[in-house]
Amino acid sequence: QVQLVESGGGLVQAGGSLRLSCTHSRRTLSNYGMGWFRQSPGKEREFVAAISWSIGSTRYADSVKARTTISRDNAKNTVYLQMNSLKVEDTAVYYCAVVTRNWAADSWGQGTQVTVSS
Repeated sequence: QVQLVESGGGLVQAGGSLRLSCTHSRRTLSNYGMGWFRQSPGKEREFVAAISWSIGSTRYADSVKARTTISRDNAKNTVYLQMNSLKVEDTAVYYCAVVTRNWAADSWGQGTQVTVSS
């Protein structure tokens, strides 16, 4: 069973930064990549960013692209999401996920809360 362990969420002031981490406990060669999604109260879960394990191809949502960097450490089976210039509207539960070649989520982590205060 896939286990994704997330960390790094918390409370931060607007304009601040956070780095989220997600470690995949049983990554295999068939896993295409990992990504981050988020869900705010009353809203549907939305895509944030993703990265492929092999060549590090990345994809970002337009709403975060200029402020966010996703990276990976293959040796640690860990993906990072660095978010800068955080806005109140970035407040959400952030979920790590295994993603397929079309960047769709396949398996989910438990989620980590990110709260941005004004």
